Amino acid sequence: MKNLFNALVIVLFAVLGLTLIWVILELQPPTHVHLSKQVLTQLDASGVTHPVTAVLLNFRGYDTLLEVMVLLLALLGVLAQIGKREQRNLSAWFRLSQPYLQVLLWLVRMIVPLMVLVAGYLLWVGGHQPGGAFQAGAVLAAAGVLLNLSGVLPSWAEPAWNLRTGLVFGLLVFLLVAAAVMVVASPGLLLQYPPASAGMLILLIEMGLTLSLGLILAGLFLFLSGDAIEDEAEK
Repeated sequence: MKNLFNALVIVLFAVLGLTLIWVILELQPPTHVHLSKQVLTQLDASGVTHPVTAVLLNFRGYDTLLEVMVLLLALLGVLAQIGKREQRNLSAWFRLSQPYLQVLLWLVRMIVPLMVLVAGYLLWVGGHQPGGAFQAGAVLAAAGVLLNLSGVLPSWAEPAWNLRTGLVFGLLVFLLVAAAVMVVASPGLLLQYPPASAGMLILLIEMGLTLSLGLILAGLFLFLSGDAIEDEAEK
């Protein structure tokens, strides 16, 4: 019976694979479209002057919304996998193996505020130069990882309400802006910002995303670092 089931599964996937290959072969060759020219012609109505930001937060804002959801789901998957545990700190481990701990801590205290400043700059400059919420959030996440590795910030255990709020804050802002625009400015259209307020709405979304993306990306490390400490302690 088991062999019959395995054979049926193999046949099913073989038929599915052949069907997909046939569909791909029957597709008409795509016509060449100059997307960059289309973006540049509509850039004045986007609310920003940088084409990448215009695409990510305006013209293809729905894709960016889904990307944020995927990152949040990835972190939820990590939390579901590790379960509950206590907070652990790396500082004791550093005292045993790092003779230059004070120098390290001084350097971290100098660098981390600069990283926060750089994140704010990347957020602000994203409207007209390379930057934006994803870059700013990545810098904030790196600051959190650096604090954890230096023993200043403990690994994260089960997230409290304030951390949970921060993790979903950017997504909630994104959804609220989308809903408000769809009801007030563009009935029935998702993320179709009015040109007069597009820049302000994009900046509002990016501010929320910077916080949440920083926490999400940092959480992918900080929620797992406790397991690494436990493994190190067992050795």
